[in-house]
Amino acid sequence: MTREANNEPPASARAEIARQKMLSAALDVFGRYGFDGASTRHLADAAGVNLQAIPYYFGSKEGLYLATAEYLMMRINTHVGDMRARVGAHLLALDAAGQPLDEAEARHFLIEILQTMVTLFVGGESESWARFLIREQMEPTEAFTRVYQGLMRPMIEMGRRLIGAILHEDPASEHVRLRTFTLLGSILVFRVAHAAVLAQMEWDGVGPEQVETVRGLAAELVDSIGSPKGSAA
Repeated sequence: MTREANNEPPASARAEIARQKMLSAALDVFGRYGFDGASTRHLADAAGVNLQAIPYYFGSKEGLYLATAEYLMMRINTHVGDMRARVGAHLLALDAAGQPLDEAEARHFLIEILQTMVTLFVGGESESWARFLIREQMEPTEAFTRVYQGLMRPMIEMGRRLIGAILHEDPASEHVRLRTFTLLGSILVFRVAHAAVLAQMEWDGVGPEQVETVRGLAAELVDSIGSPKGSAA
């Protein structure tokens, strides 16, 4: 009986399915236990594969860890990639035409970015992502370098460009850099301080209603950027 008649996927497809299972499991295990605390046995068991699958697909535990960082970037990019490309293309077009970024337009883009972050990081799907990223923030490795260069840096610099346009300041200034991190932190706190948020807000959990509430807050935070008219800068 042929493979097609048996509805069995080809070997390449089966290999990719196994690889994706291992990466998904590794993201959770590495996030919970760190690189040193995650044994190859634990990683293999979590993915439902044998120990030899790790060297077969990734070369080593270190190779799996770096591949997990790349996998995390891919997962996040499925949510933010189109938006990032669209906003980035608009900014490049303005630069090519020698035109400044309008403040109102900058606010619109910044709200869109923050609300996308809320949907991405406040919901339950990002729990394992956050664990992995927080560990890399505390003790950065080559995985951090890859995630920072490939994902974090471009998004932070885009945020700086938008905030600089709103404040009419140089995006490279220390003040704009600090304002950018403060704004991003105002959203990420709902993930990294999840237990405290639930306790203080008296929420049983974070569902669609809570996500929409935080999305509304994101718009308020962007609206509040800049000095009120008539006040000192």
